[in-house]
Amino acid sequence: MVTIKLNYEAVIKELNEVKSALANVTIEPPQSSNLGKNRLDFTTYWLEREARIHQLISEYVEVVEKNIEDTKANVRSLKEQDEAITRN
Repeated sequence: MVTIKLNYEAVIKELNEVKSALANVTIEPPQSSNLGKNRLDFTTYWLEREARIHQLISEYVEVVEKNIEDTKANVRSLKEQDEAITRN
């Protein structure tokens, strides 16, 4: 039989490090003021594309944050189950 041991502190530490690193995943939204008076099709396309990229990164960060919180909850649950089993 294989034994799996949960090192709760190490897992939570890693998850906190991931969450901390996630804070560095940012991108500034495009500023049309940076383009001056350029009103070309390309500049319009560029602004729209940059806005979509900014939105995608924001959504990605939200999803990863939720996954981290869900993983923490699952790890806590495993820890509690393990403690309950060892008490009995």
